[in-house]
Formats: sequence, structure tokens, C-alpha cells
Amino acid sequence: MSIRVTVWGENVHEQKNKVVSGIYPLTMHGTIAAALNKEAGISASTVTLQDAEHGMTAEKLAETDVLIWWGHAAHGDVDDAIVERVCNAVWGGMGIIFLHSAHFAKPFKRLMGAPCNLTWREAGERERLWVTSRQHPIAAGLPDHFELENEEMYGEPFGVPEPLETVFVSWFAGGEVFRSGLTYKRGAGNIFYFRPGHETYPTYHDANVQRVIANAVKWAYNPNQRIADPNDAPNTPVDKALEPIVERGPRLHHDGEAGYR
Repeated sequence: MSIRVTVWGENVHEQKNKVVSGIYPLTMHGTIAAALNKEAGISASTVTLQDAEHGMTAEKLAETDVLIWWGHAAHGDVDDAIVERVCNAVWGGMGIIFLHSAHFAKPFKRLMGAPCNLTWREAGERERLWVTSRQHPIAAGLPDHFELENEEMYGEPFGVPEPLETVFVSWFAGGEVFRSGLTYKRGAGNIFYFRPGHETYPTYHDANVQRVIANAVKWAYNPNQRIADPNDAPNTPVDKALEPIVERGPRLHHDGEAGYR
């Protein structure tokens, strides 16, 4: 059975900027999905910010094994209720991949619990990505390093929590470095952040970048059944304790109460 991937695209620059639409006539999200659909065992579809409920309906999330998120100009337009819905799906076991400027996307900041800030420069400079974990599944089939001739610079410090693993680091022609491939786990969900992907450069046409994203999909996929309510915090009554206990002292709640939130 194929891994079901949904590629979420902000779909703003493609509509407003002729440079972007010229580089990505299929849109950025469409280009990413088309590359993934050439990969055995992956089935990718797309949704956008402009779709009803931003494309993130409960039904769509339920049938998504791995979500890929690209956003930049309209982070603030994403409804907070949808952000919580996406985060609940991740906590329940859905994999998620955040690309480039999605470091400021509401779901990423919610899952990181951090500012996610960085330094940046838009000068079309060369980026050299180094593999820092050679045997990591996300780096499978890649050389020790590869280059993108034109990219936007992101520089340290990167205001995110310490990752589980750093899979890539980047060096830029201007001298900056950046942790450009980071893994996390939140609840039952696997998370990967991958830095390259500025909209005015053909990054998502690059074979190595496409390989990273396909590898990341396979890594992020969780074959286990999704946790239905990852926020559930049930009360365990005294008489249901595994070992016999005697209730001692006053309490605020009755057996079976939901408790304070």
C-alpha cells in the first residue's frame, strides 16, 4: 500500500509573481507532488491555502500519512483552528515535513514551542549542503555533499529546540552556516525540517532535493494506527487501580470527571 502524501502549498507567489510561475508552471506544490508520484510506494496529492478549510479537512488529514508544508507570505492567514487540527494529527502519528520558509508556519512554531527565528539574505548565492549523518535514511542515495547554485541564505542562530538528529548542514557563499535538515518527534508524529526551497529559484527541480524529500516521506511515515485523541487525559477511579489502594484525604474531582484544562 502506498504512503499517502498531501503537499500543502500556500499558492500565493505562484499567482502573483511571474518569476515564480515561470519557474514552477505546475506550482511549487504541484512540482513536489509530481516528483513524489514518480517514486515507488508514494501517492501524492495537493491542497492549498485557498481551499475550503485550507484543504486541511478532518477527512483529508485522516487519509494523509505524511503532510508536506510550504508557506511564506501568508502564515498569518492560516486559521488557528486548522493549526490545532494539524498538530493533533501529528501528535496522533501523522508524519510532517516543513520546507524552507515554513520555519515560520503556525503549525511548525506550535510543534516546536519556540520562536524559530534565523538570519537571512536574498542574493541568489551558492548553497553547499553537507550530509552530517551518512547512514540516516533521509540521506540515502546522496553524495557527501551537493550544491544549489542559487538559493536564499538562512544563517544561525536558528531558534528551534535541539533536534533529535541533524542530517544536513549548509554553507553559503557569503560565509554563513545553517542546520538545514533537522528531525523531531512530537507525540507519535515524526517531523523533518528541510531548509532549501526559495520560490524564485528552481530548487524543487533539483534531483538531490527531490531525493531528500522522498526519503523524508518514507522516514516520517508511521504505519501504526493513528491515536484517535492524543489530548485525552482520562481519570482513573480509585477502584480501577491495578493494585488495591485506600483513598486518603480530600480531593477536588469525582470519579470520571474530565478535570481542568
